[in-house]
Amino acid sequence: MNVALILAGGSGIRTQQAIPKQFLPVYDKPIIIYTLEVFQKHPDIEAIIVSCIHGWEDVLKGYARSYGITKLRWIISGGDNGQSSARNALFELEPYCGESDIVIIHDAVRPLITEEIVTDCIEKAREYGSGLSAVQCQETIMRTENGVYGNSGIDRNDIMRVQTPQAYQFAKALWAHKEALKRGITDAVYTNTLMLELGEELYFSLGTNKNIKITTVEDIEIFKALYCTEKERWLKQ
Repeated sequence: MNVALILAGGSGIRTQQAIPKQFLPVYDKPIIIYTLEVFQKHPDIEAIIVSCIHGWEDVLKGYARSYGITKLRWIISGGDNGQSSARNALFELEPYCGESDIVIIHDAVRPLITEEIVTDCIEKAREYGSGLSAVQCQETIMRTENGVYGNSGIDRNDIMRVQTPQAYQFAKALWAHKEALKRGITDAVYTNTLMLELGEELYFSLGTNKNIKITTVEDIEIFKALYCTEKERWLKQ
């Protein structure tokens, strides 16, 4: 079984909006629905679980019904950070998933993923145990201690920018989160950063620079522009 685990527990303070960013409407549709529709349409995704910001679970249920997200089987309350939100969902899935099943962890606020990205993510996880959507770094990278100045650089050929989705064999993801609790690791940003702290080697899968994470008001404008461009391309096909 392939299960999409959607992280939607953030409050979205940096978007300076009255509602969480994942529920902000863009062209009359909540951002999270754009994301869920990709997994709903993907032929290899069998179920969806959402780790949702507390108090918005019923809202999400209503949106899922309205937009035909029939693969959504579980909505649970998210945690204090990305690590705890993912852990809550993995614990919820434990009675339903086998060791070799694939869990695809993805940010609700990355709505521009494609079927190809999800497919490659799953394939890498089946072959290697993990598949992290990533792109080669194109920018100049500098080290800084204070954010004001820098005095050394990092070769960009040595850098990969990791995004979501990130796919793992279920047993491995569950082990990592349980092991982290044993070791007192509680503030990992993502499951991949958690696994790196545990000494794991991880494999990359297909990524794209269009796969933006909506964090600020500016990101919403970028999403609108990219979405309109992609929509025009779809209509011409």
